[in-house]
Amino acid sequence: MNALRLAALLAALAAVPAAHAQTSTVLGRPAGPTRTVDTKVPQPGQLDKIFPLGSTWTAVSLNGKPFTGDRPSFTLDDQLRARGFGGCNNYSATAYPLREQRLAVGPFALTKKACDKGAMASENAFLVALRTSAQWDIVGRVLTIKTQSGELRFERAI
Repeated sequence: MNALRLAALLAALAAVPAAHAQTSTVLGRPAGPTRTVDTKVPQPGQLDKIFPLGSTWTAVSLNGKPFTGDRPSFTLDDQLRARGFGGCNNYSATAYPLREQRLAVGPFALTKKACDKGAMASENAFLVALRTSAQWDIVGRVLTIKTQSGELRFERAI
C-alpha cells in the first residue's frame, strides 16, 4: 500500500514541470525558471537619500547670512520628533522626511525665555525657515534645507 502511494506521489511530482511547460507555452512565456524583478529595490536613477535620524546639526547660515552668538540646532530622532535650540529658546516639533528629499515640519512647542531683540529676531527667522522647509539635501557634513524664503545651512555637530 505504501509503495502505491509513493508511486502516485512521484508521478504527480513528475507531472508538475510538464504542466508548467504547457501553461508557459499557452501564455507565450518560455518554460523554465522565471526571473522576477523586485520593485521595492530602488532602480538606478531612483535612489533617494535617507535623512540621518539621530544626528545633531548646528545652523551655519540663513540665506547666506551667518548666525552669530549661540547658533540654533536641529535634531530629528527615530520617533520623528525634531528638537533643538532656536537661538534663545528650546523647541520641539514633529517632522517628516518625505519622498524626493522633502521635509514637512509641524507647529513648534517653545520655551518662553526672553532674550534681546536681535536674538529673538534671529530665532524667529530660523524657526520660520525651518517650519516652511520644503526640500533637503546632504553633501558631506552639510545639511541644506530649502525653504519658501531661501536656504538654511547646517553642519553636523560632533
